[in-house]
Amino acid sequence: MSTVLRTRLTYEDYCLIPDDGKRYELLEGQLYVTPAPGLEHQHVSKRLFTILLRYFEEGGRGTVFYAPLDVILVADDVVQPDLVVVRDPTQLSSRGIEGVPFLLVEVISPGRARYDRTVKAQRYAAGGVPHYWIVDPQARRLECFRLEEGRYTLRATGTGNEVVEVPDFPGLRIPLATLWFDPASTPSTR
Repeated sequence: MSTVLRTRLTYEDYCLIPDDGKRYELLEGQLYVTPAPGLEHQHVSKRLFTILLRYFEEGGRGTVFYAPLDVILVADDVVQPDLVVVRDPTQLSSRGIEGVPFLLVEVISPGRARYDRTVKAQRYAAGGVPHYWIVDPQARRLECFRLEEGRYTLRATGTGNEVVEVPDFPGLRIPLATLWFDPASTPSTR
């Protein structure tokens, strides 16, 4: 007879992982390794960060952060979303963001859609994250979800060059054309 022991990792275990340049996350105590984001991913994240920064911080609505930064939802759920909006300053600590933030944004990297759309979305919903957005640079699509009765419901979406307005955020306009990466339009440093 064989006995299999399963280990559910916690934040304390997570802190013992050597800094090897990779991004690690814990979901329900299971360790996930996330590869470094590519150029397109970084471009989209930077552009959306700028839009959210103007809306939330300049409007006095919250503080915006970008990865890598630990978001400690609970001891066995530690994530590094691409963008985070926090409205409660007591959640900020030397360890990162502790507790459930107001908004989490994931920019999908190639081959990681299932992870962001199911695994992470389920944990975010279970943890009570009120707003979850997914940006898919390949499909040139933004989806904005709100937690309702324990599940995410789509509140706004847009593709291509549309302008997205999210009903939950009056006055926030996201011109999608500004997010997408076009290497031909990037200034040369030669």
